[in-house]
Parts: sequence; C-alpha cells; structure tokens
Amino acid sequence: MLETFIQMDSVTLWAFMAASLVMYLTPGADMMFTIASGISGGPKAGFAATVGVTLGLVVHITLAAAGLAVLVAASPTALMVIRYAGAAYLAVLAYQAWTAKPMSENAEGRSDVLRAVRRGFLTNMLNPKIILFILAFLPQFTTPEVGPIWQQIAILGAMFASGGFVVVSVIGISAGVVGAKLAQATGILNKIAAILFGGLAAKLVLD
Repeated sequence: MLETFIQMDSVTLWAFMAASLVMYLTPGADMMFTIASGISGGPKAGFAATVGVTLGLVVHITLAAAGLAVLVAASPTALMVIRYAGAAYLAVLAYQAWTAKPMSENAEGRSDVLRAVRRGFLTNMLNPKIILFILAFLPQFTTPEVGPIWQQIAILGAMFASGGFVVVSVIGISAGVVGAKLAQATGILNKIAAILFGGLAAKLVLD
C-alpha cells in the first residue's frame, strides 16, 4: 500500500485535500451532532463525539474499500432500514437532551465520554448518506494505472478521516467551551441540543 501511495500524483492528493476541507466545513449530520454534543456535555463530550463519528467513518471507508458498500447502496430496502433506524436513534437522543438536567447537576466522568463516543459512532453508522458520499467522492481521485483501486480508496479514506477528525474536533471542543461558559444556562443549551438532534432525525426521514 505504501508503494501505491508513493505513486499517487501529488497534485491529485492536494486537490483531494482541498475538496475535503470544503466538505469538512459544510454543515452536515456529523458536524451538527458534534456541536450539539459539545453544547450539552462540554468540551469532553464534543471531542468524544468526534471520536465516535470518526470511528463510524472508518468503518464506512473500510466497507467501501472492500466493495461491500456497493451492495448496500444497490439495495433500496437496506438503505431504508438504515435511514429509519438512524432517525429513530436521533429522536431518542433528542428526547434525552430535552429532558436532561442542567450540566451542573450531572457528574461529568468517564461514562459520559464513552456514551458520547458510542452515540457519535451509531449516528454516523446509521446515516446511509455517508455510504453514498464515500462511493461518490473518493473514487473521483483514483487512477487505475497507479495501483489497486481499493488501496487508493483506503489511502484517501484515511486522509479524509484524519483531516475530518482534526477539523470537527476543534469545532466540537469550541462548542463545549461555549457551553461550559454558559453553565447557568445549560437548561436552554440542552433544549438547543434536543432541537438539533430532532432536526437531524426529521432530515433523515424527509430527505
């Protein structure tokens, strides 16, 4: 795989990273989830949500490289099941955020961080658009002459996931810092998080 990376055109790689940066900064389900997590749970939760989202993205990329994602994308039934399962999960998160106690009344510890990781992972895994995005985006920067396509997708996917982790974690932590400074208003912040989660659920169903 190292040999494949060396043979990949540097101009193509720079173009890929530039396009990826635009994708990172475009508000999407992952970013909105991370922001909502940071607002409701503080910097640790924002960062942990990013870890979970990135882990989910790594799974999608692995499936794409292995060709399994093509089978899922070709099955309307599979996509429908994943879409509605994701919407239901986000609806549950919206309810939990809406009914949550203010941050000062909750102990912020290891379990909360692990919960944010798990939520981020499931939110990403249950979003069928991620599968379609990877299948539509990554292959555009591959060249058959360079080497096996699956290796190129794996390399580009690793670059995309790494860059996304850095950008989104900064956003999530920043949202957490703002939330921490507004500790007295955490009841309102939880409601905002609930609205964001609920909006994501509705978006998955209606799109």
